[in-house]
Amino acid sequence: MANKQAESSSQTMEQKLKSLFALQEADSKIDEIKRLRGELPLEVKDLEDELAGLDTRIGKIQDEITQKDKDIATKKEEIKDAQTLIKQYEGQQMEVRNNREFEAISKEIEYQKLNIELFEKRIREYSKDVETRKAQLEQAKAKYSERKLDLDAKETELNNIINETKAEEDHLKAESENISRSIDERLLNAYTRLRKNARNGVAVATVERDACGGCFNKIPPQRQLDIKSHKKIIVCEYCGRILVDKELIFGTEAE
Repeated sequence: MANKQAESSSQTMEQKLKSLFALQEADSKIDEIKRLRGELPLEVKDLEDELAGLDTRIGKIQDEITQKDKDIATKKEEIKDAQTLIKQYEGQQMEVRNNREFEAISKEIEYQKLNIELFEKRIREYSKDVETRKAQLEQAKAKYSERKLDLDAKETELNNIINETKAEEDHLKAESENISRSIDERLLNAYTRLRKNARNGVAVATVERDACGGCFNKIPPQRQLDIKSHKKIIVCEYCGRILVDKELIFGTEAE
């Protein structure tokens, strides 16, 4: 940090302005490369999020089916238990000594038969629910496969663009980082803030035909003289962009 501050403090204002403009040029080229990707990064992210949601839904439906299958198996076991009890009660009826005992056992048999009817009803309900869940599962899986194909295509397209521009982008990023190290922290923070808020990320603009090259509003003559003097940082009074003289950047033939 100390070395950076020392390096920055040794720069003339002209050098600082040139560094800011060079940084803007590098960052603008990086922005242009990113614009070539268009909406692809967002589309890829949206598809990834949708696939994650579908994957969660598929897992949830599968868990629900598994639970219903267990419930059905439980009810079938309960039916078997009830049928076993009925046989036991029917055997006991053959050995009763009076009508009171016979009727008591008959009530137990009737109770177990009602239980079997209830268990069978529950099995039908669970089975219907399983069929509904299976249909939902197939729909979710089909949609997942469809979206996965879309994602693969979008990722391939995006990766092709990234690979085509990777070397240039890496070079520009290294250039941007190198220039940034030569700019004092306060000025760099101002530049970063302007880039974030400015249209198209342009924080440093040249004077074009007596107007700001960023917002195209006219610059008063006295302010233009201040810009040409290269004595201090001048910002556009309309958009806040840092203004630089074209002659400073491109030489006397800029006009």
